Amino acid sequence: MKEQEKQKRATMILIAGTFFNLSIGVLYIWGELKKVFMMPEASGGWGWTSTEAGLPYTLAIVFFAIGVLAGGRIQDKIGPRWVVTAGGFLVGLGLILSAFVGNNPMGVALCYGVITGLGIGIGYSSVTPPALKWFHPSKKGLVSGFTIGGFGFAAIFYAPLVASMLNRFYLQAGHEFAIEKTFLYLGIAVMAISMTVAQFVKNPPVDHAPIVPKNFKQKMIKPSIDFTWKEMIKTRQFFLISFLFLFSATVGLMIIGNTSKIAQIQAGITNTALLLSLLALMNGIGRLFGGIISDKIGRTNTLFVVLILQMFNMIGFMFYSNLAGIIIGIIFAGLCFGTLLTVFPSMTADRFGLKNYGANYGIVYLFWGLAGIVAPVFADHIFDLRGSFNIAYIICATMMPVLILVNYLLKKEINRADKLNIGIDSSW
Repeated sequence: MKEQEKQKRATMILIAGTFFNLSIGVLYIWGELKKVFMMPEASGGWGWTSTEAGLPYTLAIVFFAIGVLAGGRIQDKIGPRWVVTAGGFLVGLGLILSAFVGNNPMGVALCYGVITGLGIGIGYSSVTPPALKWFHPSKKGLVSGFTIGGFGFAAIFYAPLVASMLNRFYLQAGHEFAIEKTFLYLGIAVMAISMTVAQFVKNPPVDHAPIVPKNFKQKMIKPSIDFTWKEMIKTRQFFLISFLFLFSATVGLMIIGNTSKIAQIQAGITNTALLLSLLALMNGIGRLFGGIISDKIGRTNTLFVVLILQMFNMIGFMFYSNLAGIIIGIIFAGLCFGTLLTVFPSMTADRFGLKNYGANYGIVYLFWGLAGIVAPVFADHIFDLRGSFNIAYIICATMMPVLILVNYLLKKEINRADKLNIGIDSSW
C-alpha cells in the first residue's frame, strides 16, 4: 500500500471511530429526561421519584464499564467491525425498548441502563484499538483524543436535541407519549447511524507499517511488551495506574454529576442548560488536546498538571459563589476530566502494548465504572449531612497530594523499566 493511500485509510478509520462514539453518546441525554420523568403525570411526566429516575443512569454507568471490558476482549480476538456494529445495535435497541416499556421504572432501568449501557461500552471500547494500530506509536495521545473526544462532544448536541424533541412531542401529543416518542425516534436514528459508521472500523493488515511522522526522534518511543490481562494485573504499574484513575475520576464525576445543584445552591442559578453545554465542550476539548499534549510532554507529566489543577479547583469551588466563579470551576473540571479519559487509555497502550489493548484497557476502565458509583453516593451523602458540598471539596483537595505522590512513583517505575529497556517486568 502506497504512503498516500495508507494515510487516507488511517484517517478514514480515525474519522469513523470518532463519529461512531459521537453517535452513541446518549448517556448525556439523561439530565433532560430525568427532569421530565419526575414531573407529575398530569403535566406530561411520569411522576417518578429521584431514586427511580436515577437508577437507569447508574446502571448505564456500571454496564458501560462492563461493556468496555467485554467489547475490548472480543474485538482483540475477532476484530472490531462486528463488535462495533453490535454495540451500535444494542444502544439503539435499548432506547427503542425503553419507548415500549414506557412509564415503568424497572423496565427503563433494564432497557436503557443495562442494554443501552452495555452497547455503549462494547462499541466505545472497540473503535480506539484499531485506530491506534493504523497510526505511528508516537500518535497514541492524538488518536485516543479524537476517538474518545467524539463521545465527549456528543453532549453538546444530544442534550438540546432531546430537549427539543420532548418539547415538540409534548405539544403535538397533548402531554401523552412525548417521552416514548423521544426514546423511539432517537433509538432508530442512533441504530441506523452507528451501525452504518461501524462498517468502516477495521484493523490494518497484518504486515501494516504505520507512517513515521516527519521530524520523529526514535528516543520518543521506548520498546514495550504485549502483556495479556493476567500478566498486566500482576504489575506495579497496573496497580498505580488503576489507583490514579479511580480517585482522579471520582473528583471529576462528582462535579459533573452535580453541576446543576452546585450552580443553584452556591450561585442561585436555576437555568443551567448553558453551563452543562459549557461543561460538555470543555470535556471534549480536554479529551482532544489532553491527548496531544501528553504525546509531547509525556503521560505522567500531563497527569501532574491535571492533579495540581484539580487540587486548586476543588479549593476554589468552596468560594465560587457567582456565575463567573461557577464558569471558571466548570472550565477546569471539564478540561481535567476530559484529559484523564485520554491519558489513561494512551498510557495503557504505552505500557502494556496494543495486541491485547482492548482487554487490558477494559480492566483498567472498570475503575472508572467504580468511580461512577462512588462519586454520586459520596457527594449526595455529604450534601444530605451538611447541606452543601464543602466537605466533599475539602476531601477531594486533600486527596490530590496523595495522587501526586502516586503519580511520582508511577513515573519512577516507568523510567526504571525504560532505562532497562525491558518494557514492563515490574511484577509484585
